[in-house]
Amino acid sequence: TDKDGHNFSIFWVLVSVILGAIAMLCKEQGITILGLNAVFDALVINKLNVLELIRKLLHKDKSLENVGLLRKGLLFRITLLMSGGASILYIRWRIMGTGPPAFTEVDNPASFADSPFVRAINYNYYYSLNAWLLLCPWWLCFDWSMGCVPLIKSVSDWRIIALAALWFCLIGLICQALCSEDSHKRRILTLGLGFLIIPFLPASNLFFRVGFVIAERVIYLPSIGYCILFTYGFSLLSKQAKKKKILAVAVLGILLINVMRCALRSSQWRSEEQLFRSALSVCPLNAKVHYNVGKNLADKGNQSAAIKYYREAVRLNPKYVHAMNNLGNILKERNELQEAEELLSLAVQIQPDFAAAWMNLGIVQNSLKRFEEAEQSYWTAIKHRKKYPDCYYNLGRLYADLNRHIDALNAWRNATVLKPEHSLAWNNMIILLDNTGNLAQAEAVGREALELIPNDHSLMFSLANVLGKSQKYKESEALFLKAIKANPNAASYHGNLAVLYHRWGNLDLAKKHYEVSLKLDPMAPGTKENYNLLRRKLEQLQKKGG
Repeated sequence: TDKDGHNFSIFWVLVSVILGAIAMLCKEQGITILGLNAVFDALVINKLNVLELIRKLLHKDKSLENVGLLRKGLLFRITLLMSGGASILYIRWRIMGTGPPAFTEVDNPASFADSPFVRAINYNYYYSLNAWLLLCPWWLCFDWSMGCVPLIKSVSDWRIIALAALWFCLIGLICQALCSEDSHKRRILTLGLGFLIIPFLPASNLFFRVGFVIAERVIYLPSIGYCILFTYGFSLLSKQAKKKKILAVAVLGILLINVMRCALRSSQWRSEEQLFRSALSVCPLNAKVHYNVGKNLADKGNQSAAIKYYREAVRLNPKYVHAMNNLGNILKERNELQEAEELLSLAVQIQPDFAAAWMNLGIVQNSLKRFEEAEQSYWTAIKHRKKYPDCYYNLGRLYADLNRHIDALNAWRNATVLKPEHSLAWNNMIILLDNTGNLAQAEAVGREALELIPNDHSLMFSLANVLGKSQKYKESEALFLKAIKANPNAASYHGNLAVLYHRWGNLDLAKKHYEVSLKLDPMAPGTKENYNLLRRKLEQLQKKGG
């Protein structure tokens, strides 16, 4: 080619490499686009004769230009693509810390099998399942790990048939792609197979262990090759078929079914509940599916149903610590403390650095009045997760129960340092300081908290109580009213504002807010007694006035 044409070609190759790098930053599979570009360049643009090239390479024939390898700078462009790809991989390798991610056996059981035969058989079975999903995308699941696909451990397993079917089809297509006398057919089949196989290679477990059994996302790019092969197969059939209309109707039917399946699957992805429940019929042996259904139900407040799915998740995977932790949490809230403690103890035994489980175990032990063990559990959680504000908050509650007020205040202060918007920790500090008579310090903490969380009505309420006791009635009244505006149905807010008016001598407003408080909560402790005192005082005033 001329000089200008060659420069233009180099420019677009470099653009391709840059776009491939950007694609890889989104998802690792994106780098395979460089391989697809090389295949497209060779087969479509340069019309490379693959069979002839293989023959010449086998016979060590140096006249490669005749088969198109050097024509129009093809070899140079492929070298450029490969160099760019290698550079991107190196950079990615350095970013990852010069090592692959760590995966567990539940993520990819076949890769942890001791026998190379078992590994090879199961990898090939995974390939056949991926091929089936391309042909018939009916079994779709958001997660295929945790026992979803049981391992093939002997040749007597009937699933071996799937492997044989896959390789029978692949070998047949490869033979046609290489040996067919029709050069156009060879080119189309080679292009289709290249587009089918190359993007799938990163997920094949051939070069490194991957963290999944099947991931539907990895067959998006290979579907290009599948579409090329399907379309070419249809064109061959249409040339030979006598009743072309029947064939056209069949293809349109397949297309319509796939469009409907796509629409159904898209609707399932619109909500977590539908997505997780759709997986139950596809992967009933997958503990993670049951865990996610349970978590979704728990988030919606349906604890009874959530327990059922969490129990099933633990049954399917007895080492599933996250399911144990969540189940233990629900049982703790339902006051089934004994079983909750057993589950959480087992979870931390299986995974000793599971900070959340240690904290929840501490909460259960605290509820069981085993304070020393609870304190030890909280500190173990903090050891494994240094920045754990919720754990410091719970540790503070434990110290408050033990009347270790300074330790409690320090723990809550640590919680607010780590998480300045931790409203509960701020509130507990204010209330503890208030209850222990440290009104000036309580006021300072309350003001600091409201600066950080200005719209928190519970903080307004706590600070208003402190200000009322300090006889700063006007400021206290403003905060009470602001808190009531944010949460008008809190009986205690109206009741304490009524107490403030009562002290202040504003008896009519005190009467009004006592009545609102009693209307919202007739059993509010102390409110009825204070209201009766006020009424008697008003009656006495009326008599004196009379």
